[in-house]
Amino acid sequence: MRDDESLALDPARTPTTARPAAPVTAAEPVQNTAAGLVPDRTGTAPAAAPAPAGGLAGNPWLRRLVVAGLVLAALNLRPGITSLGALLKEVRDGLGMSGTMAGLLTSVPSACFALFGFAAPRLARRHGPGAVVCVGMAAVTAGLALRPLAGNTAVFLALSALALGGIAVSNVLMPVIVKRYFPDRVGAMTGLYSMALSLGTALAAAVTVPMTHAMGHGWRLGLGVWAAPAAVAVVPWLALFRDRTGAPPATASRKGAAAVNTDAAVNTAAALRSDAARAADGGHGRITGSRTAWALACFFGLQATAAYITMGWMPQIFRDAGLSADKAGLLLAVTMVMGVPLSFVLPPLAARMRAQGPLVVLLGAFGLVGYAGLWAAPAAAPWVWALLLGIANCAFPLALTMIGMRSRTGAGVVRLSAFAQSTGYLISIPGPILVGTLNQASGGWGLPIAFMIALMVPQIVCGVLAGRRRHIEDEL
Repeated sequence: MRDDESLALDPARTPTTARPAAPVTAAEPVQNTAAGLVPDRTGTAPAAAPAPAGGLAGNPWLRRLVVAGLVLAALNLRPGITSLGALLKEVRDGLGMSGTMAGLLTSVPSACFALFGFAAPRLARRHGPGAVVCVGMAAVTAGLALRPLAGNTAVFLALSALALGGIAVSNVLMPVIVKRYFPDRVGAMTGLYSMALSLGTALAAAVTVPMTHAMGHGWRLGLGVWAAPAAVAVVPWLALFRDRTGAPPATASRKGAAAVNTDAAVNTAAALRSDAARAADGGHGRITGSRTAWALACFFGLQATAAYITMGWMPQIFRDAGLSADKAGLLLAVTMVMGVPLSFVLPPLAARMRAQGPLVVLLGAFGLVGYAGLWAAPAAAPWVWALLLGIANCAFPLALTMIGMRSRTGAGVVRLSAFAQSTGYLISIPGPILVGTLNQASGGWGLPIAFMIALMVPQIVCGVLAGRRRHIEDEL
């Protein structure tokens, strides 16, 4: 489904006071807007319908505030992870960590994303996604500010988990907020926040080590400084804490919002009522009954495994190959910065394609070549390997885009986002731990990198299956 194709409304959204209009045929695309469903009889992408008074279209400042909130949050969703990867050797020495414990530390992001990701949709339904992201960014700020003060590994892990829990709920709700506030621009807005996420990731990887050296107070200050931009990211979400403008009209009506009724909206919503009812109650079953949801969860999990192994261990691989800490950090930054332009290009491109399998295969091929080079001669062409792995890591924005395309409804995207991301992060937990254990057992990086190469094959297979033109509602 393209980001401008039909989205069925929940029954509660259906307006009740209007006379029926002429039926809309199955060949006529329908656009979901804040005002309702408007049929397009031209055969092209439908024009936006008028939004309700007080909606995003009527309040450009609110639109800008949401965009600012998305960008600032995305910029702070990875520095807490990549800054640690750049200083992992110093942190291990300072806290006395073994290789297995360091592997556990690099798996904490996945564990937190899985644990807190399952809770995110329920919290969003109860308190609103803006409130949940606001609290999440506050938790990120607190965790990043306090963990450098930890005197032992256990406390460091606990405070890292606090920050990562905030990152997790915000991470899961980003596609939900895009679908909620920008239903007609899913691809473009996904690309924007994915680009900001990649930029924040690369910036932390590039500047953490030289900044730590320049400040002269060791790894603790080098990690703690990233709490400052996280605090800035809280500000726009404070203003959006109680905003329900992007909420479904049924929710907005409880807040006194006026309903906007049109003949076409009534007729189309009635025609799609049974589909919407199935979406609301789970589509005649649990989301675990959808093969597409499982394929997407496995694809997400395997690409997350590769990403967190890269963020956590790649600088150490280069340092053990004889490169300096500064250069290893810059190489990680090159890997991460590739997501900036590609995250802006890939989601809109994927949204226009009937199936995303070719993109999955292409990214996987770059990953296989990059890992092979890292295995054979890490110091021979490190910039090339970093570049190739950076392209491969852009499977993340592709997976996010597919989440938005594999359901017909906003409610379906919430459920699919929570399931695919939380299950995917559960799948990704063992990978970084196993890499650390294999490195410690073998005394080198040949076996761990061979393991990473092997994981790329099922990632490609699952991505091709998840990229087929399917909707989870049709499988439940």
